[in-house]
Amino acid sequence: CITSVAPAVVPSLITNTFHTQHIQATMSTGDYKVADISLADYGRKEIDMAEVEMPGLMSSRTEYGDALKGARISGSLHMTVQTAVLIETLKSLGGDIRWCSCNIFSTQDHAAAAIARDESAAVFA
Repeated sequence: CITSVAPAVVPSLITNTFHTQHIQATMSTGDYKVADISLADYGRKEIDMAEVEMPGLMSSRTEYGDALKGARISGSLHMTVQTAVLIETLKSLGGDIRWCSCNIFSTQDHAAAAIARDESAAVFA
């Protein structure tokens, strides 16, 4: 009578491989959940204005090129227009970005909508 059997290694490898392939297949495919996607135009205007006020991030886009190429980055921070500038900077540096708002009460829906519509990142806010 066998009382215990060690878990097989093969199913674990298959599961991990499937999980990795699933993540790669869904990364940057326009995944989003935002309150109102129709706010995207207003959000884009706000993001463009915020870029002027954030010269450090803007200069890093040109200075570092594609330093994050191939990197998969997930973030959870207040979804504001300033966060949107950060997300687009990480994207321009080559990162594959997924973002989740950390607080529904501080989320600027127009910023989340612009990021989702422009496919800068998969965003859930």
